[in-house]
Amino acid sequence: MHIEVRHLRTIKAIHDTGGLARAADVLNITQSALSHQIKGIEDQAGVELFVRRSKPLKLSAAGKRMLKAAESILPILSDLEAEFDGLKDGSTGRLHIALECHACFEWLLPVLEQFRKVWPDVDVDIRSSLAFDAMSALRREEVDLVITSDPNADDVAVFNPLFDYSPVFVCSSQNPLAEKSFVTADDFVDQTLFTYPVDRPKLDIFKMLLTPNRVEPEAVRQVELTAVILMLVASNRGVAVLPDWVVRQVGKAAEHVVLPITKGGLTRRMYAATRDTENTLPYMAHFIRLARQEAVKLQRA
Repeated sequence: MHIEVRHLRTIKAIHDTGGLARAADVLNITQSALSHQIKGIEDQAGVELFVRRSKPLKLSAAGKRMLKAAESILPILSDLEAEFDGLKDGSTGRLHIALECHACFEWLLPVLEQFRKVWPDVDVDIRSSLAFDAMSALRREEVDLVITSDPNADDVAVFNPLFDYSPVFVCSSQNPLAEKSFVTADDFVDQTLFTYPVDRPKLDIFKMLLTPNRVEPEAVRQVELTAVILMLVASNRGVAVLPDWVVRQVGKAAEHVVLPITKGGLTRRMYAATRDTENTLPYMAHFIRLARQEAVKLQRA
């Protein structure tokens, strides 16, 4: 027996309207075509679906079983069609995010809050477990957007600029380096450096200054939270390098001194990396626009 979706819709329409003529109008087919369709279903099933000569037309036991299936299956198909329509027009989808920028969590949360209000049907998640392999996860379609400061030539990803920032040196006002106007690579030699729990090649200070100059701090300690890093620095247990917008966001305490790194300072750019096939999706473009707007607020803070 071969049951089609149209057969399920037919049985439900006849039940709902109570007759062939009205059901045919609902289904936008002729009554003759509808009668032929019913006969075809009954021939395949080997049972009658309706009690003949009943007014209004009544379902047989087999017909009631088929109606029950129709009432279960048709709403699922309707939801699936609506979901596919949403995917086609960009109103629904998935936005799973990985962050190579550990300090970006607090900056990202207001962006997501605004995004959810406009795109409630988009599945949003932050995949923190994929942060150390974010770009590979993007290519494997495990995530849909990566916040990164390391763009590279890629035939899959598009790197959308978000904002520029400067890594800055933070030390205690009791640290002798607080008297300087800027710091250089050599100033880190006898210091304990507090960093986020990120691999060295992903840390600005190592990538842009220490590794090229072959300088190794006295010790490197990884700390999860910005507030704890600043607390340790304030107690003169070590120094840190943080994005300038993070320091502005949390506020510089009296016991902290913030200095540029090298005389001219360092500059980095943050990007939102997406797959090129999804970069122009309406909800993706809106997320990037919101991220840029939030970044402007950070720069002005």
